[in-house]
Amino acid sequence: MAILALIFAAAVGAAAPQAAAPAPVIQRIPAQEARQGVASDGRYVYAIANNAIGKYDKATGRKVAGWTGDRQLFPHINSCTMVEEKLVCAASNYPAVPQASSVEFFDPATMTHVGSRSLGPGTGSLTVMMRHDNSWWGVFANYDAKGGEPGRDHRYTTLVRMNDQFQREEAWLFPEDVLARFAPSSCSGAAWGPDNRLYVTGHDRRELYVLELPKAGGRLAHVETIAIATGGQAIDWDGAQAGVLWSIERGQGEMVASRIRPAE
Repeated sequence: MAILALIFAAAVGAAAPQAAAPAPVIQRIPAQEARQGVASDGRYVYAIANNAIGKYDKATGRKVAGWTGDRQLFPHINSCTMVEEKLVCAASNYPAVPQASSVEFFDPATMTHVGSRSLGPGTGSLTVMMRHDNSWWGVFANYDAKGGEPGRDHRYTTLVRMNDQFQREEAWLFPEDVLARFAPSSCSGAAWGPDNRLYVTGHDRRELYVLELPKAGGRLAHVETIAIATGGQAIDWDGAQAGVLWSIERGQGEMVASRIRPAE
C-alpha cells in the first residue's frame, strides 16, 4: 500500500500544473515615491506616490527632479503616462466618498503642475487615464470595502472611452474571471500595447491580464494572463524599448522593468 501511495503521489505531482515563471526583469531602480505606479518616456522613468512624483534617469538610476503637491488638492494620484510631451495622471479622492476623479497634467521638463480636468463623481474612482486610437481611455475602479460606494463593488469596475473633451462615448465591464482576481480591490494599472490589446494589473497579484475589446456586447475579453515579478499597481510601457513594461514593487520602493514581449 505504501508503494502504491508513493506512485499515486508522484503521478499527481507530475500532473499538477506548474506555476509560470514571471516575465524576466531587466532593470530595477530604487525610488521612494514608487507607491502607486510608474511612467516612462524612454529616457526617464517617473515614480508616482499619492501627492508626489519623482523623475529618475533610466540610464543611471539617479533622481534628477521631483514634484510634491498639497495633499488636500492631490489626495491620491493613481497612475501617469506620457501624452504629447505631458505627463497625464489619473487622480481621485480615494478613499473618500462620494468618489470623485480628475485628470492632472504635468510638464515633465520642469516637473510642474500645468492643468487639471475634473471628472466629478459617477462611474467610480479613476485609476488610469491613457491615450489610444485618437481617444481618451479611463479605468474607473470600484471596491468592496474601503473607498467603495454602497450598491457597487469590484464587479462595477469599468473601462470608458472618451472624446477629446473627456465626454463618455463607450464603456465596458471587465471579464468575470479577471474581476475575481481583482477582488476585493480593483484595477490599479492598464496600458494599451502595440498589439491593440489592453494590459492590466490588479492591486496585489503578480499577474498581468491581457484583454481585448469584444466583438459584441459590453464586457472585455480575457486573452491571456502573464506572470510578473511585481504585485499589481500602475504600469507603463517603456518609451524606447519595445516589449518592456515598467511596474513597481511598492514594499521595496522599486521601479521594475520586465521583458513582456520579444523585441521587434
